[in-house]
Amino acid sequence: MELEAGKVAVVTGSASGIGFALAERFARAGMHVVLADIEAGALDAAAERIAAHGVETLAVVTDVSLEPAVQALATAAVERFGAVHLVCNNAGVMSKADAWTGPLSGWEWVMGVNFWGIVHGIRAFLPVLVESGGGHIVNTASIAGLMPGFGASYDASKHAVVALTEDLFLDMRLSPVPIGVSVLCPGWVRTELMTSERNWTGEGTVPGDSVTFAVIGHHVERALAEATTPAAIADAVAEAVIDDRFWVLPHDDFLDLAVARWELVAQKLDPEPAGDVPGLPSADEMLAEALAALSAADPPDPA
Repeated sequence: MELEAGKVAVVTGSASGIGFALAERFARAGMHVVLADIEAGALDAAAERIAAHGVETLAVVTDVSLEPAVQALATAAVERFGAVHLVCNNAGVMSKADAWTGPLSGWEWVMGVNFWGIVHGIRAFLPVLVESGGGHIVNTASIAGLMPGFGASYDASKHAVVALTEDLFLDMRLSPVPIGVSVLCPGWVRTELMTSERNWTGEGTVPGDSVTFAVIGHHVERALAEATTPAAIADAVAEAVIDDRFWVLPHDDFLDLAVARWELVAQKLDPEPAGDVPGLPSADEMLAEALAALSAADPPDPA
C-alpha cells in the first residue's frame, strides 16, 4: 500500500515511543493521522507536533483493553475522515511483577493491553478497511514473540500477537478486498516501556517488582537508552507496508537468537537460556546476578 497524501492512518499508543514515530512518519507522507493513547496530556502534545507537519489530526484518549473504547475510536475516525486506510495496533505495556507469586492483576493488565488491545483493534477496524476499499494492518509484537526470556506475561502476550497476526494474514489472503497485514518484532528500542506502569489500569495498586527484575532492570534500562531510535523502527514499518511484507524484523542480532531457539525446537531439545542478549551482560553474568538475589530474598508469602 502506498503511503499517500489524503489517506488516513490510525495509531494506538501514539503519545510516545514507536507509536509517535509511526504517526510522524505517516504525517511526513501527507497522511492524516488519528492518534490514540491512554495518556491524555501526552496525547494532546503529540497531536500538536503531528499537526505541525501540515496534516489533519484527531486525538482520542483510548484504553485499548476495553472493547467499547476501541469501537468508539473507530467510530470517531470514520466520523472525522470518512475512511481509514492504515491501522497500527501498537499500544503495549510490561509488568515488572513476579509472574508466579505476584498478583494476577499483573497478568490481566498486560494481556488486556498487549493481546486484547490488538484483538479489539482488528475487530473494530477491519470492517472499516473493507468499507474503505482496502488498506493495511500493522500489529506491534516484539522479538519476545519469537523467543522467551523477557518476562512471562510479556512474552506470552507477544507470542499471542505473532500467532493471531499470522492467522489474520492468511485469512486476508482469501479476502476479495486488498488488506495487507504486517507484524513488527523489534528488539531494544528507545522507548518508555520500562515505565509503562505509570498507565496502570489494573485491579488494585501497581504490583511490586519481582526480585529478578529489581536486579536486572537497570541493565535493561541502559540497553533501552542506547537502543535503536523509534524513528528507525517507523521507517522499517513504512517500508513493509509499501512492499506488502508480513515480517518487520529490524534487529538481525536478536533474530539470530530466535533462530537458535527454534533450532532447539526442531531438534526436540529442552529449552535453554538465550545466548548473550545484545546490550546486556553475558547470560552467565545475568543468571549469577539473578540467582544471588533470589537466594537472598525472603520466601514468598504462601497466602
